[in-house]
Amino acid sequence: MPPTLASLVHHSALKLAVLAGEDRLDTPVRWAHVSELVDPVPWMDGGELLLITAMKIDAEDPEAMRGYVRRLVRAGVVGLGFAVGVNYEQVPRALIEAARTEGLPLLEVPRRTPFLAITKAVSAAIAADQYRAVTAGFEAQRELTRAALSADGPAALLARLAAHLGGWAALYDASGAVVAAAPEWAERRAARLSADVERLRERPAPASAVVGADPGDEGADRVELQSLGTGRRTRAVLAVGTDAPLGTADRYAVHSAIALLTLTTERSRALRDAEQRLGAAVLRMLLAGEPEHARTVAGELYGGLLDAPFRMLVAEAASDVPGEAEAAEPRDAGTGPQDPLGGLADALETAASRVAEPVLVVPDGSRLIVLAPDGGAAVAACAEHARAIEARRSAAKGRTTAARTPRERTAPAPDEGRLDVVLGLSAPAAAIAAAAAFHQAEQALSVARRRGRVLVEHEEVAAGSVLPLLADEAVRAFADGMLRALHEHDATGRGDLVASLRAWLSRHGQWDAAAADLGVHRHTLRYRMRRVEEILGRSLDDPDVRMELWLALKATSK
Repeated sequence: MPPTLASLVHHSALKLAVLAGEDRLDTPVRWAHVSELVDPVPWMDGGELLLITAMKIDAEDPEAMRGYVRRLVRAGVVGLGFAVGVNYEQVPRALIEAARTEGLPLLEVPRRTPFLAITKAVSAAIAADQYRAVTAGFEAQRELTRAALSADGPAALLARLAAHLGGWAALYDASGAVVAAAPEWAERRAARLSADVERLRERPAPASAVVGADPGDEGADRVELQSLGTGRRTRAVLAVGTDAPLGTADRYAVHSAIALLTLTTERSRALRDAEQRLGAAVLRMLLAGEPEHARTVAGELYGGLLDAPFRMLVAEAASDVPGEAEAAEPRDAGTGPQDPLGGLADALETAASRVAEPVLVVPDGSRLIVLAPDGGAAVAACAEHARAIEARRSAAKGRTTAARTPRERTAPAPDEGRLDVVLGLSAPAAAIAAAAAFHQAEQALSVARRRGRVLVEHEEVAAGSVLPLLADEAVRAFADGMLRALHEHDATGRGDLVASLRAWLSRHGQWDAAAADLGVHRHTLRYRMRRVEEILGRSLDDPDVRMELWLALKATSK
């Protein structure tokens, strides 16, 4: 520990006597400084033992001494050493009374003790304390390194770190979930910091934050959060909780833990990159219709995944979705989800790892392709991730709408509608049908983009109606072009061919029923349908023509 006034008083070679402030001798001394100025405060940092001979001050003036001592106390001076036998044979009473009134420790320095001896003693004690801190830090580093290399890895490292600090430690993964904590009771404490961890993860790495003591705990603590990762993206977060600010030796230990955990995280990242390359090869074999070769290459890594029904997920960032605009909360540089596909991958892999579930995640350019067990944790996490994005989008849209004038609310706001990612999910499939599952996922993704949805499952597309798909601008353009001649004919007032065609098609070509709907004679309707054929140059007897005309009418009816 650093030198204190008490340690200086007990130093046998200094022969110091205490004249005031006996109850404050345990105060640490940061330095010993000599100054004969009437007002040395501008040159004080706080924590000093000030040494004087009273060469320029009137130490016998009570009022002057009260002002002098008061200024020293306010400047953070922790003690005053007065050399006797130089300008005064004894310490003046006025100075002693002022020191006692202000509670400032006052030490009598005998003539045979030079100020230099006191300064050296303080310097030597500070150097010894720093050496002890460095030595303790190196020893902690060795212990933490041995723990990190053990079978338990990060869990053992956290246990050693918590024991060294006399507090607790916890590690959060890239999704903000607690993956390890020491001691065991610390997991509950760490879980209550999820909001603070989330805010730290939104900042570029490396980043740190101090969380104040938890008033709900009997043993309120101080928590430091440190992000881990060599890039700007946070890979994990370390939390350490103690009952007081970290000392020098503790700080060395924490920095060593950060370095070791970062190495572990980056090593895991390199292994994950290798797994992704292997996963990409497995995926290519599956899509090529070679499931047995895929099983051979995957081995035990993904083999279990290929032996049971799985879901194929295709995701892409939504920044380029036509007609979409930013709906999420405004994000400053360096904050918010900068990599939505990376965030999705982290969420799925974390959910799968918690239950030891195999999952194959393959980045594919601007897309992410995932194979996950049907009904498993990764598929559930995918749905939860989509719900969270939808909720954020709805909340942002509501705030945007509330801030606009009544007239502005009738038109879409420029910041409404943006999605972080768009997802398409296939139906359950076996390895032999991987190519079909991929096609289903792409179809669902296309529908999600068209409908402005975050997630669409293939079952939902198959069970729904084809009519929402007609909202595409290309379909509308085709429909307008196909019906333009009929609309131009009707615009001249020579009949209502479009309405007649719609009625006839809706009645499946039944003349009497369609004519009744229109309120005209069936011969009139027959004449109109011949005019439709003449104008379009196509036969209504062709079922493909009738289908195209019906879809064109539905596409232009909205």
